[in-house]
Amino acid sequence: MGEVIQNLLRGAESLMAPGGWKYAVMILVGLALIALAILKDYEPLLLLPIGFGCILCNLPLSHAVQGMLEESSDPGFLTVLYNSGIANELFPVLLFIGIGAMIDFNPLFTQPVTLFFGAAAQFGIFMAMLLAVCCNFFLPDPFTMKEAAAIGIIGAADGPSAIFIGNLFAPKYMGSIMVAAYSYMSLVPIIQPPVVRALTTRKERMIRMDADYDKKAPKYVRIMFPIVVTIVAGIVAPMSTSLIGALMFGNLVRECGVTDKLSQTAQSELSNLITLLLGITIGATMHAQDFITLQTAMIMTIGLLAFVFDTAGGVMFAKLANLVLPRHRKVNPMIGACGISAFPMSARVIQRVASEEDPTNFILMPAVGANVAGQVGSIIAAAMILSIFA
Repeated sequence: MGEVIQNLLRGAESLMAPGGWKYAVMILVGLALIALAILKDYEPLLLLPIGFGCILCNLPLSHAVQGMLEESSDPGFLTVLYNSGIANELFPVLLFIGIGAMIDFNPLFTQPVTLFFGAAAQFGIFMAMLLAVCCNFFLPDPFTMKEAAAIGIIGAADGPSAIFIGNLFAPKYMGSIMVAAYSYMSLVPIIQPPVVRALTTRKERMIRMDADYDKKAPKYVRIMFPIVVTIVAGIVAPMSTSLIGALMFGNLVRECGVTDKLSQTAQSELSNLITLLLGITIGATMHAQDFITLQTAMIMTIGLLAFVFDTAGGVMFAKLANLVLPRHRKVNPMIGACGISAFPMSARVIQRVASEEDPTNFILMPAVGANVAGQVGSIIAAAMILSIFA
């Protein structure tokens, strides 16, 4: 009983100490994320474990994160997960295998023009890097170029890539970068529709696109694609091999036709387990001492603007493409917004916006093609950043 009272007193002392209010704020942030997951159904697979991890790491005297901020002979379980899954990039790579097994590149093969939307929608990465550099004019602790590059990768809308590059280039801002990347990914249904509507007319949003849902690319094409992409990427940007190799390996397992059990395991058990562990570990990096800072506020703001620039870049490129495409091949410019890596969430959001304008307009297949292209485009952009700043 005495030990319980002693712990209560020590916990109260921590909250009453200078800066102790930050812990209460972060606990409220964790509760807000959990509420968004449960009440609003905003990507609960991500936000719920992130929110709970945030609460765990900000409880006074929490043993769960012991050893994460300083050396300890008795590290908590979240510290063990961080060191064995994020600090060595294991979780992002394993998650990419699961994502690769989920991706069907067939919409990309049948609508090759969507490949360019996956490139155009990476505009937010480079705008975010520029904004991070501009912040140095008034930050007391300015970002280095590598840290600016790691912040920029939030614009890829690709959590594993953000973790991979953030761990290499900006370890002290890992928590902020990861939370920004995953939080804004989950808020794509809120961020994208107003940007899309602001940049398109109702007539453009009602453009129909022919899509043959039964058309399949030859099997040899679907098998050779991940192999060729891995080889080319490995030669051009060797540092991207881990990311692109894991993604393409997962896709090869899916498409080869002889490893169905492995494919199903990667898509379900592996992806779900890694998402669970990754989410709660990301939340454990949201420690009040490091999270409630001016730099974190800048990173969160830049991350939001990066998603806006991504969406705008893809939509504007699609509008420009329509200027040169023949009348019968016009694209609905909204699918340009799907060029981000938030797969398949962005495609579903754009289909919903199209249905609101015309319930009989189905652009899901071209939107998925652009979304798949965005997955590849984000990794290529990440590889460029690795090659330039490594």
